[in-house]
Amino acid sequence: MSTAMETPRGVDHIVLPVHGLKPARERLGALGFTVAADALHPFGTENACVFFADKTYLEPLAVASRETCEEAARKGNVFVARDRAFRFRMPDGEGLSGIAVASTDAAADHAIYVEHGLSAGDILHFSRPLRLPDGTEATASFRLAFAADLRAPDFLLFSCERANPLPADRAALERHENGVSGIAAVVLTEENPSDFQEMLETVFHQREIEAHSFGLVVPSANAKIEVLTPAGLTGYFGLDVRNAGRGPVGAAIVFRTGDIGVTERLLADNGVRHARKDGRLIVPREAGQGAHFVFEEI
Repeated sequence: MSTAMETPRGVDHIVLPVHGLKPARERLGALGFTVAADALHPFGTENACVFFADKTYLEPLAVASRETCEEAARKGNVFVARDRAFRFRMPDGEGLSGIAVASTDAAADHAIYVEHGLSAGDILHFSRPLRLPDGTEATASFRLAFAADLRAPDFLLFSCERANPLPADRAALERHENGVSGIAAVVLTEENPSDFQEMLETVFHQREIEAHSFGLVVPSANAKIEVLTPAGLTGYFGLDVRNAGRGPVGAAIVFRTGDIGVTERLLADNGVRHARKDGRLIVPREAGQGAHFVFEEI
């Protein structure tokens, strides 16, 4: 256990399994997000991402080819295998299944996960095309290293190294009608949050954990990771989540917006059900959304 903690890591993106990209695109559009063009993975899944100015993003993830996914899972593709298991276990097959952590060296991260007994399997290296708003295409390449706890079957953490980075100029994709500029927090729920503190400390390289009576907060480099008890989730956000058992479950994403009034008017104009609580806007999860969405003015 000789590995020293480095500078705290930040959130790269959030994985949101959905039934299909079309309903996800429609739902996210109604919420005021700009959605990128569909992109196909070589292992049978596809996404339509939502990029933010803080360089984080959402990854609505759908199955493009069941046969290709099954073959990839048989060959040891951790990403696909965990996605298939998640969809099977969730009552409606959708949700928030994982957080990707920004990394510059997935191989080194994999070694750390092995050392701490957290490795979920082999590193995954892949590329996918990305179509930009001006019609041009680029190729993005990634290396993923996976961390998991056997007690948490419905939640995956993984390091994401951009071996061939996405184009730097994504300004058009990062502008959203709802005024969102980035992700303020990712909220998980678990009956006893401290049971999973070590996993979060190790993956986010952060020992300065904030504990309170309703859970704990991991202050990553760019967004908070909050793990709340069911009572805490209700108390802070007025929400509940369908939990299949013990282990962290993705519950909500908190977004930064420059003007909450602009966001609220857009939601009202688009007929999106929402509520105000403690100065925040709460949008309960619907098909194509994956998690509860929370907007706060920052």
